[in-house]
Amino acid sequence: MLKLRDINKSFGEFMAVNGADLTVSEGELVAVIGPNGAGKTTLFNLITGQLKPDKGRIEFMGKEITNIPPYEICKKGIARSFQIVNIFPRLSVFKNVQVAVISQRKKNNTLFHPAQGMLIEETNSILESLGLSKKAGETAGSLSHGDQRILEIAIALGNDPKLLVLDEPTAGMSPEETSTTMELIRGLAEERGLTILFCEHDMDVVFSTAQSIMVMHQGRTLIQGKPQQVRENEEVMKAYLGEE
Repeated sequence: MLKLRDINKSFGEFMAVNGADLTVSEGELVAVIGPNGAGKTTLFNLITGQLKPDKGRIEFMGKEITNIPPYEICKKGIARSFQIVNIFPRLSVFKNVQVAVISQRKKNNTLFHPAQGMLIEETNSILESLGLSKKAGETAGSLSHGDQRILEIAIALGNDPKLLVLDEPTAGMSPEETSTTMELIRGLAEERGLTILFCEHDMDVVFSTAQSIMVMHQGRTLIQGKPQQVRENEEVMKAYLGEE
């Protein structure tokens, strides 16, 4: 579904991504891990069009998307959450998700079709799948940090993605919230047939969730393989796992 080959991105003299490769097959849960500064968020920014690579090729569903803008990438079926919560804090939980659903369906607010009456069933379905139905009427900014993170995933789902890209989906969460969120993510993948690419620092989360793991170090790909292969790789243990 997603293929990156020899991706490079520099900022001045700093090489943030230096020859990274990544493969994501349809239906997989794939994790990207690595020490702080390894280039993980930059890589996600390149995949979703926030940045353009200096070199390399990115393909999605067999077609090149290397240099197309973020909104076009979103239309093609890639949706994303961010390290820092990215919601509409003054809107209700329901309207946060409804806006994304309306946008994806290319509908506009008109005199004869006011936005508040549009795509209610679809919005409620997403909220239900993420356990947010009872909080649909609450102001998004009043939610706990954990629920705001889940709401951001709900907004991403409103874009009806084929590939969901999650940048540290459990950042700032308690162990209990982390466990609940990852259960939700695994459930989404199974129920909706989603392919999920995520970045995560919690190694327990990574090795209990991912079917394939790509390890980055100093901007390059050390290895991509099954969790056991990654655990046993000497370069990984030296560069990352051994530091924990």
